[in-house]
Amino acid sequence: MPSRIVYFDCFSGASGDMLLGALLDAGLPLERLQAELDKLPLAGYELALEHQVRHGIAGSKLHVRDTLGTHPARHPQDVYALLEASSLPPEVKTRSRAVFARLARAEAKVHGIPEEEIHFHEIGAVDSIVDIVGVVAGLHILDVTTVYASPLPLGSGFIETAHGRLPVPAPATLTILSEVNAPTIPHPAQTELVTPTAAALLAELACFQRPPMKVQTVGIGFGDKQFPWPNGLRVWLGEPFHAAQTEADQVVLLECNLDDITGEALGYMMERLFAAGALDVWFTPIYMKKNRPATMLSVLAPAGEAETLGLVLLRETPTLGLRMTPPLHRWKTGRQIQEVQTPWGIVRVKKKLLGDEVISAAPEYEDCARIAREHGVPLTEVYVAARRVAMEEGGEYQP
Repeated sequence: MPSRIVYFDCFSGASGDMLLGALLDAGLPLERLQAELDKLPLAGYELALEHQVRHGIAGSKLHVRDTLGTHPARHPQDVYALLEASSLPPEVKTRSRAVFARLARAEAKVHGIPEEEIHFHEIGAVDSIVDIVGVVAGLHILDVTTVYASPLPLGSGFIETAHGRLPVPAPATLTILSEVNAPTIPHPAQTELVTPTAAALLAELACFQRPPMKVQTVGIGFGDKQFPWPNGLRVWLGEPFHAAQTEADQVVLLECNLDDITGEALGYMMERLFAAGALDVWFTPIYMKKNRPATMLSVLAPAGEAETLGLVLLRETPTLGLRMTPPLHRWKTGRQIQEVQTPWGIVRVKKKLLGDEVISAAPEYEDCARIAREHGVPLTEVYVAARRVAMEEGGEYQP
């Protein structure tokens, strides 16, 4: 089954309810979303989806209605506890927590206090929790593997918050976007267009680029504010489209600098990291303070294995910390391992595929070296023979 992707077209900014409303308008069943949200130990709200037409464009406005009137100002740990106490799928828990962690880091940095002292005022309200967990759960329900987003339009002026009157973009929003170098464009609106909730969701989940894709459905989620244009956010839901039929996924890059580790230990680390699930590991010679020669250790990891591999680095190297990039988008060709018969024996060959076309073939070194030693023939001769047979069998012979 082809992977599904979404593109959030934030032509009028973004908020949590706009993101979730757009997913619902694109076909996310409200009943299934509510069933997932019911797994949270959270009460005092109800969802209502209203279909509207604004400036000649039809879409949906999601309302998260407060049924209690008063709710506590939660600390980050309170929100994490809600997630852990839920029966949500592990992936939804992990990604939701990561979004809230981004918000906590940004708020702590803006206000100059430790994260554990942060009060999630607006963010800890029921509607924001529903928006964040709802978007993550909605993407999970829709089987979306990759999320993309457009550049974000940022207004100006001031907004009233629990902390008083603050400039637009809100300090937390700008801090979150700066962490991932999110592309932004100026907008003449004298008001907030991108909320901290939306900024954290997009910074955590999305690649800021427009993908080649086969668009299957489009949804529009309207915001609360009324503008001289349709204040909405479009979501494009579909499949990746690549003329060469490549595959796509998301990876993260983990890095640390080491100036007090031996070559033997680095070799051991490479083995450990591959065994723990790393996609690739490499070393780069660098110079650190006082002109000390050192090594930068880089690890390419599946997005879901970043924490596991990060703990391996922290536990088994002298580093006191490591760096992690935002999710990177990776294009992959197809590959196939095939055994071919050479005049001296069988050699495994890795074929590179674009769709059904064999682009190249790479014989396995260990097989070629073993045959060369056993039969006393040059290694290159074994390579050439194995590759020729593989390409002939692939229907794309290249001498």
